Amino acid sequence: MNTSEIIYKGELRTNAVHLRSGQQIITDAPVDNNGKGEAFSPTDLLATSLGCCMLTVMGIMAKRHSIDVDGTKVEIVKVMADNPRRVSEVQVEIHFPKNTYTDKDKQLLENTALACPVAKSLHPDIKQKTRFHF
Repeated sequence: MNTSEIIYKGELRTNAVHLRSGQQIITDAPVDNNGKGEAFSPTDLLATSLGCCMLTVMGIMAKRHSIDVDGTKVEIVKVMADNPRRVSEVQVEIHFPKNTYTDKDKQLLENTALACPVAKSLHPDIKQKTRFHF
């Protein structure tokens, strides 16, 4: 089954539909690349996907080990480069809620996040800088 369907709406905007759920995402080109910047850009989604993936796999592991990570927040900074225009770096700051995390819990969560499928799928030239705040 197809994962998604994307339609170009004009004026540098797309509408992507997740076929299984019907959920939609709109993208706009960023202001610094001839767009309106009124929604996530495709490169914003790439960087954001890294944080979402890290949270998801940590959530799976946390549930398996009875670790409470509800309320964990990720902040993303996307760094662009020119010639060719591309994402050159994604900075990830992961802020866990106050809890009594053991050193073992922290190591498990960190290792899990860094091994998420998106992290492993990004080209090695894209620097991934991740900091964990417990």
